[in-house]
Amino acid sequence: MQIAYGSDRGKNRKVNEDYVSWFTNLAKQPLLLLCDGMGGHRAGDVASEMAVSHMGEAWKLTEFRDCEQVSRWLLDTIQKVNRLIFQKSLDYADLDGMGTTLVAATYVDRELVIAHVGDSRAYLYRNYQLKQLTEDHSLVHELVKSGEITVEEARKHPQKNVVTRSVGTRETIQVDLTSMPVATEDLLILCTDGLSNMIEEDQIKNILKDWSSLDDKVETLINAANDAGGLDNISLILAAFSDREEG
Repeated sequence: MQIAYGSDRGKNRKVNEDYVSWFTNLAKQPLLLLCDGMGGHRAGDVASEMAVSHMGEAWKLTEFRDCEQVSRWLLDTIQKVNRLIFQKSLDYADLDGMGTTLVAATYVDRELVIAHVGDSRAYLYRNYQLKQLTEDHSLVHELVKSGEITVEEARKHPQKNVVTRSVGTRETIQVDLTSMPVATEDLLILCTDGLSNMIEEDQIKNILKDWSSLDDKVETLINAANDAGGLDNISLILAAFSDREEG
């Protein structure tokens, strides 16, 4: 498996509240983690870093036989991390209200497993098509689902950044979980809304189909989001399921 990731403050924010990394466990199984913190002051970056670091350190001590095991671990560990962040926000006044989105992805026994909370996304790129694997936990997505606004209106909606679920803002959290088989030619992309809100899916597809390295693709996607305005922090992870690196 080949993995590349990057994070950029963007053009409009003084602080990068995103946090992104990946880890391997005792069985050399990867865990990809991406978070978009919120809460103002210094709270957002604290929440996102806490989520990634705590999950990553816990992952290092594990090894799994199948998707069922790893799915249970993801659900349990995200609940634990949620309580840690929630408690810290109660203990420190300057961290009050902090939280973070979270997308976690792993590849176990030839299956991709994804857990997520919030509006950060996972996509699968296959046969020149881009499929969103996660459902946004956001106000505008609820409005689109109910037919009150269109997808195009959602992109420009003044409350497009309002999430309906986040890690650390309540004592318990509902986590969405999905799993699927993947092919060696597939690409996985995890990204914050600083990417998905700034560039169209067709532009993402055009960048992914290019025969450049994963690192180059990450850089090109970040540059494209900044060229489109860079209104938010921009973070993503790309993962290829083959051992052959492009470029």
